Amino acid sequence: MKLKFCSLYSGSSGNCQYIKTKNATIIIDAGLSGKRIQQEIVNIGEDPKKIDAIFITHEHIDHIQGAGIMSRRLNIPIYANEKTWEAMNPCIGDIKSHNIKVLDDCTQIGDLTIKSFDISHDAVHPVGYNIFYENKKLSLVTDTGCFNGTITNSIIDSDLLLVESNHDEDLVIIGPYPWSLKRRVLGEFGHMSNEAAGRLISKVVKRGTEIVLLGHLSKENNFPELAYKTVESILLEEFIDVNPGVCLDLTYRDRSSKVYEI
Repeated sequence: MKLKFCSLYSGSSGNCQYIKTKNATIIIDAGLSGKRIQQEIVNIGEDPKKIDAIFITHEHIDHIQGAGIMSRRLNIPIYANEKTWEAMNPCIGDIKSHNIKVLDDCTQIGDLTIKSFDISHDAVHPVGYNIFYENKKLSLVTDTGCFNGTITNSIIDSDLLLVESNHDEDLVIIGPYPWSLKRRVLGEFGHMSNEAAGRLISKVVKRGTEIVLLGHLSKENNFPELAYKTVESILLEEFIDVNPGVCLDLTYRDRSSKVYEI
């Protein structure tokens, strides 16, 4: 069986990524109501009762809102690093002790191997994830204000890559946000711009990445077409062919992406 991936939701209104193999099913983040997440899993033809684990990137509500209720309702373990557990505990309610899992550097769930790596965001200890299945690698990096050597080295050689393409910098500057929020979004602990996403992607797709998905697009400071065209133009400038070539696609705030198999 191939590795299946679907972005159920990606954006400031909620995040949840679905990953399935023959012997394991996990979600990364649960940032909407448990009911909405479960229904979207059903909508893509899968069974939410078969989820083996929830992995959390950081404690912000758009990443943890449904984690507690799903753990209690379906008896699912939640994995997060120690600092993130401390920060999110008041928000997710009582979790059975056997479902509280402190994240190791490398975690095995069925035939999946999950590794975390540090990212740059205004949370206590935010992480991205690498997911390995047989000889395939999937990487997720959103909610990061910049990319650095750690992030770049962690996502190189991924077969499928989800990268934050949150905003257009000019739209942020002229947009309705108060200046304090603009500084947060544009700062190194905020969110990554379309241009930065393009530069990061151009560094790693040269090493064989087949599928790139743009994630966490801002409703106020971005447009799907703008994010796509900005990244596409940077890749073409680097002589990287796109569709055909690298499969470049989008994720969405309010619905699931395509289901990809690698």
